[in-house]
Amino acid sequence: MGEGKEYVSRSDELGNIHISEEVLAVIAAAAVLEVEGIGGLAANLGTDLAELLGKKNLSRGIRIQVEDDHVMVDLGILVKYGFTIPDVARAVQEAVAGSIEATSGLTVAAVNVTVGGVVFEKEPPKKAL
Repeated sequence: MGEGKEYVSRSDELGNIHISEEVLAVIAAAAVLEVEGIGGLAANLGTDLAELLGKKNLSRGIRIQVEDDHVMVDLGILVKYGFTIPDVARAVQEAVAGSIEATSGLTVAAVNVTVGGVVFEKEPPKKAL
């Protein structure tokens, strides 16, 4: 998203409501991390560079675009070994769309998921006899 923060604005009878795209990205990240089979978010080069420069981002690996009250989400995930990748990706799409729509009132047009890797569970160390 860069340095210039973008906001989604909505008007109602009492005034205007502005929702930061960063807020939508954090909502999406929280939804992703609740899906069974997720090993984490996969960061892209832009957010990795930002972290190297000391700018930590809770929503790394998630890009939000808003056009006319329609939200498009691009995100990268890591899937735990042993889970079916298309099933986990579909669950992520549904969780992200549902969370954003429920919390913001905006319509999610697309959730594009990129699987950036597989995470292997660490086995507990074997005890010597």
